[in-house]
Amino acid sequence: MSKKNIIDTLNERGFIKQTVFPDELYKLLGSQSVSFYIGYDPTADSLHVGHYLTLMAAGFMQRAGHRPIILIGGGTAMIGDPSGRTDMRSMMTPEIIRHNVECFKKQMAKFISFEGENAAIIVNNADWILPLNFMDFIRDIGSEFSVNKMLAAECFKSRMEKGLTFLEFSYMLLQSYDFFELFKKYGCVLQCGGDDQWSNMLFGADLIRKKLAKEAYVMTFELLTTTDGKKMGKTMKGALWLDENKTPPYEFYQYWRNIEDASVEKCMKFLTFTELDKINELTAHKDERINEAKRVLAYEITKLIHGEAAAIDSEKQAFAAFSGNADDMPKVEIPKGTEKLVDILFETKLAASKGDARRLIEGGGIKVGEDKIDDVNYAVSGELLADGFVLHKGKKIHVRVTVRE
Repeated sequence: MSKKNIIDTLNERGFIKQTVFPDELYKLLGSQSVSFYIGYDPTADSLHVGHYLTLMAAGFMQRAGHRPIILIGGGTAMIGDPSGRTDMRSMMTPEIIRHNVECFKKQMAKFISFEGENAAIIVNNADWILPLNFMDFIRDIGSEFSVNKMLAAECFKSRMEKGLTFLEFSYMLLQSYDFFELFKKYGCVLQCGGDDQWSNMLFGADLIRKKLAKEAYVMTFELLTTTDGKKMGKTMKGALWLDENKTPPYEFYQYWRNIEDASVEKCMKFLTFTELDKINELTAHKDERINEAKRVLAYEITKLIHGEAAAIDSEKQAFAAFSGNADDMPKVEIPKGTEKLVDILFETKLAASKGDARRLIEGGGIKVGEDKIDDVNYAVSGELLADGFVLHKGKKIHVRVTVRE
C-alpha cells in the first residue's frame, strides 16, 4: 500500500465528486488493499474520451495498491442504460459484445495493469444476469426496491416525458445486482464511476446493506466537461475515440492542443500522470505562455494512448502545419480518379460522410492550398492532383494530399 491515502491523491487532482460515509471510506482505503469496480457497457469496439477519466482514476487507485475490477455490461448492454439519454439504446448480440470486450482490454491496459499482486480483472455481468430466473429475481431483489424512490432518481427524469419502458426501468435493479454479486464473489466493497451514475450506484450499496448486512461504498468522479458544462471529446465527426482507426493520432493530438485555456490545468490533472508540481509550474501563467502547457498536455495524452512515436510524430506534424512546412504535414493518399472535393474530404477522413463534407464546404471551412472553396461541386485540377496539394480543414487540421499510385 502507498503511504499516501488515495482519497487525498484523487482530491488533490479534483477527481472526486461524491462519496457515501466519507470518513469510513477514507479509513478503509488508507489501511488495506480494497477491491473496487467500474462498469463499462460494450456498445462500441473502442473506448472514447468519455471513458478516459474513470480509467485514469482506476490507474491512480491501482498504483496506490487497490485492485480494479472492470465490469463489462454484457448483460445490461442488451437493455441499455437510460442515464443521460432521451432515447432507447439499441440492444446488442453476444458476438458483438465479445469482440468489443477484446478491443476494450487492449486500450485499458494503457491505464491499468492486468498483471502483478493487485492485477486488474475483467468480468462480464452476462455470467450472472443471463441465467436469472425472473420470478426468483423479482421476489429476492425487486422486493428491496421502492418504485417511488426509483422514479425520483435523476437518471430516469429525462426519459419520463417520452416514456420509460419496463426494460429500461429494470436497469437500476440489474446494476445494483452487479454490485451485490461482485461483493459476494470478489469481496468488492467500492463502486466507482462518473457522477451521472450516482443514483444507480447508491441503490447498489443499499442492496448490499439490506441483503447482507455489510457496508458497501460508492465514489463518483467529476465528468470531463468544458467551462460551459459541455462534455469534452465531441468533435465535428462525433466522439473522440481512443482507437487510431476512428480518430487518427494527429487529430487526437490536435484536439488537446487546441482546448480552451481555462481547461488546461484540469485536463492535465485528470488525464495525465504528470506530477502536480510540474502541472502547477506549467499552468501558472494564463497568458500566451499557456501554449506550452497545451503542447505538453497534447503530447502526454497522445503518448499514453498511442505511444511515444505517435506523440512525437503528431507534435512534429502540428508544428509543420503551423509553420506552413508541407513536407512534414500529415500525408494522406487518395484513390486515383478521386477529383471532387466532397469525395476527397471523405476519403481523407476529414469528413465523416459526404453530407458532412458538403456542410464543411458550404460553411467556408475548407481550403485547397490558399484558396477557400465554397462550391460543393468543386473538383481539384489534374495538375494539383499530380503534384500533391495541402488541404485545410478550419484552422486546426492541415494535411498533404497525394494520389495513390
